[in-house]
Amino acid sequence: MTTKVIPLLDAAILRQAALDAVVKLWPAKLVRNPVMFVTAIVALLVTMLLLRDLATGRGGLLFAGQLAAWLWFTVLFANFAEAIAEGRGKAHADALRATRSETRAKLLSSSDDDKWESKAADLLVVGDIVLVEAGDIVPADGEVIEGIASVNESAVTGESAPVIRESGGDRSAVTGGTTVISDWIKVRVTAEPGSSFLDRMIALVEGAQRQKTPNELALSILLSGMTLIFLIAVVTLWGLAGYSGTVLSVTVLAALLVTLIPTTIGGLLSAIGIAGMDRLIRFNVIATSGRAVEAAGDVDTLLLDKTGTITYGNRLAAAFIPVPGKTDRDVAEAALLSSLADETPEGRSIVALAMGQFGQAEPNAGHLGATFIPFSAQTRISGIDLGGRSIRKGAVDAILKSTGTTIESTFAAFRDAVESISRSGGTPLAVADGQTLIGVIHLKDVVKPGIKERFAALRAMGIKTVMVTGDNPVTAAAIASEAGVDDYIAEATPQDKLAYIKAEQAKGRLIAMCGDGTNDAPALAQADVGVAMQTGTQAAREAGNMVDLDSNPTKLIEVTEIGKQLLMTRGSLTTFSIANDVAKYFAIIPALFLATYPELGALNVMRLETPESAILSAVIFNALVIIALIPLALKGISYRPIGAAALLRRNLLVYGLGGLVAPFVGIKIIDIVVTTLRLA
Repeated sequence: MTTKVIPLLDAAILRQAALDAVVKLWPAKLVRNPVMFVTAIVALLVTMLLLRDLATGRGGLLFAGQLAAWLWFTVLFANFAEAIAEGRGKAHADALRATRSETRAKLLSSSDDDKWESKAADLLVVGDIVLVEAGDIVPADGEVIEGIASVNESAVTGESAPVIRESGGDRSAVTGGTTVISDWIKVRVTAEPGSSFLDRMIALVEGAQRQKTPNELALSILLSGMTLIFLIAVVTLWGLAGYSGTVLSVTVLAALLVTLIPTTIGGLLSAIGIAGMDRLIRFNVIATSGRAVEAAGDVDTLLLDKTGTITYGNRLAAAFIPVPGKTDRDVAEAALLSSLADETPEGRSIVALAMGQFGQAEPNAGHLGATFIPFSAQTRISGIDLGGRSIRKGAVDAILKSTGTTIESTFAAFRDAVESISRSGGTPLAVADGQTLIGVIHLKDVVKPGIKERFAALRAMGIKTVMVTGDNPVTAAAIASEAGVDDYIAEATPQDKLAYIKAEQAKGRLIAMCGDGTNDAPALAQADVGVAMQTGTQAAREAGNMVDLDSNPTKLIEVTEIGKQLLMTRGSLTTFSIANDVAKYFAIIPALFLATYPELGALNVMRLETPESAILSAVIFNALVIIALIPLALKGISYRPIGAAALLRRNLLVYGLGGLVAPFVGIKIIDIVVTTLRLA
């Protein structure tokens, strides 16, 4: 899926969110947020008192009416924040659902039968075998059991480059909604209607199965406890007011309760969690739960495959090394000619290096009566017979065998080059013209640019990086040193990965890894954060708790950063909310009891005009601050890879101090406006 870029505050989403905010007032929905549930009860109580006063003709209706309105607005704005976050997820789900069409499948009676009948794709069941030819849409998730084809998966992944799908191995999984653009494949359906990969993605995006994470539950319990404490405190204030002769109405006390309980973070908590999953979705990663996103933010160790993550997917030609009597240009010319029939990525990289570094022009050898020797896995050699010359390039032992030479009888420079390349973790290829060795080609894993700096940033955050590779220890050590990872696992087997993850988890660490093959499934299931590639096998996708639609293994780093951003956002806004509440105590309590206890004037630093204006100003500020923080809750705190101590200092300085100052400034300004307009 090409993830549609949705504005932070899209007009259509805002309209729907406004309606949903009202629907969420239903008690069964609202009770899931205890702080807002208490606020709604208080708003209802104040409204009932207002109606009573209206019916009996009592005074103070303007003040009570304003309090009731702002209390309801507080609840509605909290619901509105959650509804916007959910609305963005639903918009992405609609984009996914739009990829579906009235697809017809070519159903085969068996894998050996070439006769098919047309059947609606949504009527296919597990085990059905379908034929998908060039131009056809894959009707359902399945495994290729016969054939090979080029498949356009942009409808699901957003990646325009087609991929090869064939029977056997780790490239046999196909996804419903993708399109075959060449050749044909026979597919065995593996998903029941309504349970396909696309269906699961839609369900996940819509958040129908989203549950609160452990940290969210803990914070909700804390907020509920604080609400109960302040409820007791307000009741105590009522008794104190009566004892001291101060008149405090139930309406004032109810409004006071709302301003003192942690309504700010209580109103934004759900929106923060939903928005965290939404950020992953916009990054083309589907998380199976909020727990997985949160775990990504707490990860201590990252396991990354070498190939495709730390290095490019294939080894590339890096240098031509001649034997005595030859030049590197001689080797480049021979390597170019002998690689014309080598369609492997390594062969193409040799041609590119010869043409780019040495200005060699690709010859039109077909017009010269040349005979090509294509590369094969059996011979490990490619070459060309041209004008009486027999030029070959391939694995060192294969070339030595074809020339009837032993390694001991070669030039010392040749042996040194082969040994040096092998020690550095590269792969040496020999080049021969007839029976004469003329040089060596250095193939190496090319570390992706900038990856070392990214690992350094992760290290600064306290995250350990571990490279996993099937290479021998010498090669693994060389790549690990160049890439800057903290550790590596060489000659890794599925058992090795699983054992490493369990050992780290036994030490209390959280582990993240990515994978795409069936052999990665055990480790993906064991890891706290398992990111499966969409192009991988069904087993891998089922084992992970996240799926990367772009199949880009380096996204594991971004996933970790998004998880940390979620935790930072929640922590920062919680810090702001608590500091905000502390400031409101000093704003309101002195003003309420100033007439009875003039000594409290020293604490009335805002010099609020009256108890009524203090209460009304605090309630208005309480509602407005939630509105002001909605964009920040949805967008998230800007992420920077800094250590925990620096992060704590930043939170206390920016959000702690900001939470203390903002109410003093905001409530005073509102109090001036309220007093000037004679609203209290």
